[in-house]
Amino acid sequence: MVFESRPDVVPQIISLALKSGNCVLLKGGRESANTNRAIYEILIDSVDDKVIPKDSFHLLEKREDVTEMLKLDKFIDLIIPRGSNEFVKFVQSNTKVPVLGHADGICHAYVDSNYDEKKALDVCFDAKTQYPAVCNAIETLLVHEKSAKEFLPKIGKLYKGANVEMRCCNQSFDILKNLGVNRASEDDWSTEYNDMIISIKVVNSIEEAVSHINRYGSHHTDVIITEDKKSADYFLNFVDSSSVMLNASTRFADGFRYGKGAEIGISTGKIHARGPTGMEGMLIYKYILVGNGQKVSDYVGKNAKTYTHKKIGKEFKDSLK
Repeated sequence: MVFESRPDVVPQIISLALKSGNCVLLKGGRESANTNRAIYEILIDSVDDKVIPKDSFHLLEKREDVTEMLKLDKFIDLIIPRGSNEFVKFVQSNTKVPVLGHADGICHAYVDSNYDEKKALDVCFDAKTQYPAVCNAIETLLVHEKSAKEFLPKIGKLYKGANVEMRCCNQSFDILKNLGVNRASEDDWSTEYNDMIISIKVVNSIEEAVSHINRYGSHHTDVIITEDKKSADYFLNFVDSSSVMLNASTRFADGFRYGKGAEIGISTGKIHARGPTGMEGMLIYKYILVGNGQKVSDYVGKNAKTYTHKKIGKEFKDSLK
């Protein structure tokens, strides 16, 4: 686990490693090195070495340690990087070890043609301003053309009052130009600001909104604000993201808020784990087959036995104890 300057990650990951039966190497940001060390030492001192080997957990403190760790594909099963876009991509490109995580958090809110004004204002404002520096804050607001003239001036005033810089497409610029907005560039649609900045685009249809999200988004978290069931179903089914929401802030995309407890990270990949990931991301399957001399040859040919595929009864499970 290589993480940003958040010392709370140390007890979270060690607790998950303990519960899942994993050894873990931890490397935190240098800005919190002393705090990481203090927390790590308290936790390790509390471990009963007769039950759990203290060598199961190590705190790495040099930048070179990360480079060496990336080479250990024969010994490390999973790397979880949590940090900047550049760092996560560096890890993904320089190791043979499977990587769980996400490089970008380019999240969207889409306001449909049939929407509830209060829900839309609350969700779009919270998703941008509640904590803009995190990966589940929205970076782009998409608005259906039938809703734009009514909705954009209202959300625009809220954003302006919160000192949010608005970067607009031509249509949204014409509607919001009195609020001192800027014109968006092509790069804005694929930019994770992590700041009080939002790009705004008017779309002709929900199909265009979904197409835009799947093209420019990072498959993290996206939300639709609508009162139309058909639109909701279309968006929830066809947006290719790890979390897709209806009438709720993208800021809810979090392991704790999903009821998973401590979170190892958010995965936008499509294998092993996806979305906000708790302890299940540190577990894999093992298939155990218990027999009594059975042979495959008995199950092929003219008089072959059949596979029943019945669930194992409690009596059989008890006999294994």
